[in-house]
Amino acid sequence: MDALSAAGLAATTLLAVVLPLFAAFRARRVEEIVPAEGRFVQVRGARVHYLDRGSGPTLVLIHGLGGNARNFTHSLVRRLDTDFRVVVLERPGSGYSTRDPGTPAGACADADAVAATMREMGLERPILVGHSLGGAVALATALRHPDTVHGLALVAPLTHIQEAPPGVFKGFKVVNRALRVTLAWTIATPLAMTVREPALKIIFGPEPVPTDFGIAGGGLLAQRPRQYIATSSDLVSVPPDLVWMSERYGSITVPVGILYGTEDQVLDPHVHGEGMLGRIPDLRLELVEGGHMLPLTQPDRVAAFVRGVALRAAGEPSGGE
Repeated sequence: MDALSAAGLAATTLLAVVLPLFAAFRARRVEEIVPAEGRFVQVRGARVHYLDRGSGPTLVLIHGLGGNARNFTHSLVRRLDTDFRVVVLERPGSGYSTRDPGTPAGACADADAVAATMREMGLERPILVGHSLGGAVALATALRHPDTVHGLALVAPLTHIQEAPPGVFKGFKVVNRALRVTLAWTIATPLAMTVREPALKIIFGPEPVPTDFGIAGGGLLAQRPRQYIATSSDLVSVPPDLVWMSERYGSITVPVGILYGTEDQVLDPHVHGEGMLGRIPDLRLELVEGGHMLPLTQPDRVAAFVRGVALRAAGEPSGGE
């Protein structure tokens, strides 16, 4: 072996040791800064982290791809927990929830975990509030476990299959599990730290990113290897679920509301919002100027939207009637 080859091997070996150590160190540091704030419930295939606040009719909040409970506790929960019992669930694998080895990912698998969690907690037919991928999970829950749901309030939901993932998530489209884990423990953490600002600009755009999103909004949790694995697993598992779901939307009989930002840079409001009109019997679509992260950028508007869906589910006139 010549000197150049030996140097290359040494560098590769060094990186194979240093990068996983750095990823582990960063994960520990992030979890010190952004700790778990709720409690846990064990259901089949997952240990679900949840927060339970307020009292009244129950809302169950489900976050989107790569998100966590702080996406809602940042601004939205305190606008709802004066009138509702607000339960925020972290989807299996995300935030501080875990997903057991061998347990499938995707909207339908998460829907089963959501339904199991609600049954374990004794929640009787709450309103599901789903953001982005959480909207797909809420829809899947209504389809697979209709007895558990009283209504759906969907904010910028993923509702239809699309040929390619949103550009900001393309780096998570890794089908091979071994490669996914390898990337998670080598380049994913330093890459997430490097591209954080431009990625958030797209995810929130055209609205500004809250200055405290990293901690109060839970954004830093995306830098952990386990979150990369969960996000990638969810991303590659969802398309078949959406095919199955889209053929059955007409069977959903509970009130459904969809709120979309007209300038959403992650999901197309025409496809995923307007494309649902006529697909569900009792569905109403509301459009607002804004981007994808409405629970953080327009919490008052989202809270009013959720209240409107809750009123409809209770058989009372909403504000627009």
